[in-house]
Amino acid sequence: MLKKEIRRQKIKTRVRAKISGTAERPRLTVFRSNKQIYAQVINDVDGVTIASASSLKLNAEGTKKEIAALVGTEVAKAAQAAGVSNVVFDRNGYLYHGRVKELADAARAAGLNF
Repeated sequence: MLKKEIRRQKIKTRVRAKISGTAERPRLTVFRSNKQIYAQVINDVDGVTIASASSLKLNAEGTKKEIAALVGTEVAKAAQAAGVSNVVFDRNGYLYHGRVKELADAARAAGLNF
C-alpha cells in the first residue's frame, strides 16, 4: 500500500509543477479517502479557498460514485455563487477514473468549465 501512495505523490508533484490556480482560473482539486471524497476550488496566488464541498457535509446515501457526483454538483454551485465559472482541474495524482471522473463530469454538467 505504501508503494501506491508514493506513486500518487510523485504524480501529484509532477502535475502541480505544471498547473496553478489564479484569480481568473482557480484550481479545482479532489481528495478521496476510502470512505469520503472532498473537492475545493483554490486560488493559489492568494492562498485562498474559494469554495468547497465534501461527502461529509452532504450525509447522502448511495454508492461512492453517486455521492462523488453530488459533491461535484455542490462544489460547482458553490463556485458559481462565488463568481467562478472557469477552473483548472487537479486530480491530485489519482487516475481520472471512477469517483474522480464522476465528480468532474458532475461539476461540468453543473456549469463549471475546464
